[in-house]
Amino acid sequence: MDLDELFAKYPADPLVQLMRQDLDPFSVEELEARQAALQTEMARIQEKLHSAVKVRACADALFRK
Repeated sequence: MDLDELFAKYPADPLVQLMRQDLDPFSVEELEARQAALQTEMARIQEKLHSAVKVRACADALFRK
C-alpha cells in the first residue's frame, strides 16, 4: 500500500499520525528510545504476520480438498 493511500484511508490511525510527526524536536536519547520501541513493535508484527500466514496456508489447504 502506498503511503499516500494509507494517509488518505486512515487519517486518524496512530501509525499515520506517528509518521507525520516532526522528529526535529527530539533529542538523540529520545530518538534512540523511539527507535528501540519501534523495533520491538516490528518484531511483534513479524510474529503475528508469520502466524497469520501459517493459519491462512492451513485454511487454504483444508478448503482445497
